[in-house]
Amino acid sequence: MENRVDIQKSLEQLEGFEWPAPPDDATGLVKAAHSLRQRPIGSLNAHELGRLIGQDIGLAWLLPIAVKILRETVADQRLSGFYDDDLLTAVLTRKSDVWRSHPQLAATLKEIVPLLEDISPYIRVDIRGFLTETEA
Repeated sequence: MENRVDIQKSLEQLEGFEWPAPPDDATGLVKAAHSLRQRPIGSLNAHELGRLIGQDIGLAWLLPIAVKILRETVADQRLSGFYDDDLLTAVLTRKSDVWRSHPQLAATLKEIVPLLEDISPYIRVDIRGFLTETEA
């Protein structure tokens, strides 16, 4: 499922491109994205991954990590009732061209979603959207 990528490298290193510094009046999200691109991808937590994925940043490297986290933590949802909805939403809401480029990740995500219980109506909408996007 995963490409073998050096998770000690940052997105800047993996992409071979450094973004220019954000302007002084940039939003918090823009500043965070710039900063997160400089950190090793293996050090990013679920929230940070969700922020970047939600902005379509570094998907080739971050989606495999995110899907792995979602797969590894799906059993935790049954035990604690908590599941990282922000990361799940960020992953589920990527467009169909992303899933066509990553069919194995889409297949893995399709295996995960039926295992989720007691999810919000908003996440159910995202799941339906993902299933529609990946059927097209």
